[in-house]
Amino acid sequence: MNLSLEYKIREPKIKLDKNPLLLLLHGYGSNEEDLFSFAIELPDEYYIISARAPYNMQYGAYAWYAINFDADENKFSDHEQAKVSRDLIAQFIDELIETYPIDSKSVTLVGFSQGSILSYAIALSHPDKVQRVIALSGYVSEPILEENYLRNDLTKLKIFHSHGTADQVIPVEWARKTKPFLDKLGIKSTYKEYPVGHGVAPQNFYDFKNWLLEN
Repeated sequence: MNLSLEYKIREPKIKLDKNPLLLLLHGYGSNEEDLFSFAIELPDEYYIISARAPYNMQYGAYAWYAINFDADENKFSDHEQAKVSRDLIAQFIDELIETYPIDSKSVTLVGFSQGSILSYAIALSHPDKVQRVIALSGYVSEPILEENYLRNDLTKLKIFHSHGTADQVIPVEWARKTKPFLDKLGIKSTYKEYPVGHGVAPQNFYDFKNWLLEN
């Protein structure tokens, strides 16, 4: 089966007619093994699929889009590449639903860092394909949203987002702007902070797992 993205899969331990999906999207310079280490701890009824980003950097490192530096060492993201990845993941969700007995009404994206930025972009651009987002150490990047995303029905989306207060990669201030942004769109969200850097604290993991069980 050749799907649009390489991936690792943990089949559900509890088989239903249609099982819910947790799609894991790793950060810049990582790979599909990274978040997959969570899989054993996640609820048994889920298909857990960890996707590999399409842009190969080197030595098992992949990116959803390039991050470039200019002469003054300012960082800027390649928004065009990010949009391609956004649409590729949306297509990949459709392919997974065709390939496995996945409940299309129960799709959750779990993204870290660049994967989190893309999770927001996919959910806001394609809310018909995604019901829940767990966005770890990321923020909403408006330039990579579908142009007409405000026409979408966003009322059914539920989002858990979190950030480390000592994050040196993505400033916590960027993440703090996300909750008001989502509130304005009428999206139900839960935001939490943890005293860590750019990573997922154990408490953060338990919190999003509990959120998942409740939502």
